[in-house]
This record gives sequence, C-alpha cells and structure tokens, in this order.
Amino acid sequence: MRVDELLLELQDMVNNAKAIPMTKDKKVIISGDRIFDIIDEIEDNMPSEVRQAKDVVADREQILAEARRNKDEIIRQAEERRKVMVSQSEIVKAAEAQAKEIIASAKKKSMEMQKATNDYVDNMMREAEECLLKKANSIKKTRQSFKDRTQKQ
Repeated sequence: MRVDELLLELQDMVNNAKAIPMTKDKKVIISGDRIFDIIDEIEDNMPSEVRQAKDVVADREQILAEARRNKDEIIRQAEERRKVMVSQSEIVKAAEAQAKEIIASAKKKSMEMQKATNDYVDNMMREAEECLLKKANSIKKTRQSFKDRTQKQ
C-alpha cells in the first residue's frame, strides 16, 4: 500500500473504533498490533527523500560543526594570505626605496667623478698649455736671437 492509503486506514480505524464511555475527549479502543503494523508499513513505504531528510536533521549538528570548521579554516587562510600580501607589499616598498637610494647615490657619485675627471683634464690641459707657452716663448726668443745675429753679420 501507499503511504496515503495507510494513513486513511488509520483514520478509518480511529473513526470506526468503539468509544470509551464517559470520557470527555472521545477516547477510543483500537488494536495496538494493527496500528503498529500500519506504522511499520508507512515507514517502509516512505519516500527515500523523507528518510534522507530525517538523516540530515539527525546529522544537522555535525554538518553545522563541519561548516563552522570550514568557515574558520577559510577565514584563517584568507588572513594568512592577507598578511603575506601585506608583507610582500612592504618588502616591495622597502626594495623600491632602497633602489631609489642606490640610484641617487650612484648618480651623485657619477657626477662627482665627472667633475673630478673634468677638473683633472682641465688642470692637465692648463699645465700643458703653460708648458707649451713657455716652450713657444723660448722658441720665439731663440728665433729672435738667431734673427738678431744673422742681421748683424
């Protein structure tokens, strides 16, 4: 039989049962064996979804506990990931700052070396110029002296 037919049979048993005299809430006499047989048949004929729903209700606390653990684990992992990302961001910022300092220092040293090189070259050229001027003056004097001697002769 189907569940709805078994429930109708139960209802008919109650409606057709003999009433117990002098009871105010209409108590009746019914065979307990037949009622238990009908209940067993109803349980056997219940759809599997109803049984699964009963199992889910019975396992509700376990399912909720597992869901809480999963939620807590997801939150913990997200927090760790956030910390790593913040840490990496701070490392990148520190590295960028250090790189800027290194570049600024390198530019400063390069400019200092360029100035020192320019000063050295200018000094060497000045000394060479002075030396050449002395030599040129000496040559001029020697030439003039040579000219003066040749004219006297």
